[in-house]
Amino acid sequence: MKPEVLIERWRAGDELAAEMIYHQHREKTFRLAYGLLGNTEDAEEAAQDALSYALLHIHQFDDRKSQFTTWLYRITVSRSRDILRKRRLPAYSLSSWLRDGHNATDFRPGPEQRTEKKENQNSVWDALQILSPDLREAIILRHWSGCTYQEIAEITNCPMKTAQSRVRLAYQKLAHILETVDFQQTAEETR
Repeated sequence: MKPEVLIERWRAGDELAAEMIYHQHREKTFRLAYGLLGNTEDAEEAAQDALSYALLHIHQFDDRKSQFTTWLYRITVSRSRDILRKRRLPAYSLSSWLRDGHNATDFRPGPEQRTEKKENQNSVWDALQILSPDLREAIILRHWSGCTYQEIAEITNCPMKTAQSRVRLAYQKLAHILETVDFQQTAEETR
């Protein structure tokens, strides 16, 4: 069923429509929160809070201003920021994320390939944690959640050019960080 129809049915009081909206958006909302927070419990809290808020305040949603997912992601980013401010989370290891069963690969590479892939993923995840919150949010929204630049701008409440700049700058900083890590690892290996 189309999201617009479900939203209108929920606005009219159809609780089944609210349940369907929740189930349609639960996984993506959790994944976005997890990408921002790096912690399952905190991501569940942020996603649940964002979805609850969106459903309870559905009359505030204006489909002329944005899509429902954009509005929901904006709420999710806000709830994630609140949790980060309250808890000041430490960096989360990507290897822990992978151990939790979040690896989406369908094939079984050999041990060398798995080890190399985990090391690369750990490097990227660790590099993401070094970025400023604005840059980290922008690149996670762009590549983890598949948002357009316009959606990123709406979610983070900034001009579209700023959203584009943040993603570009995040790429540049990640490349620099990863080059530095590769150089340091190569130097350590040759000792």
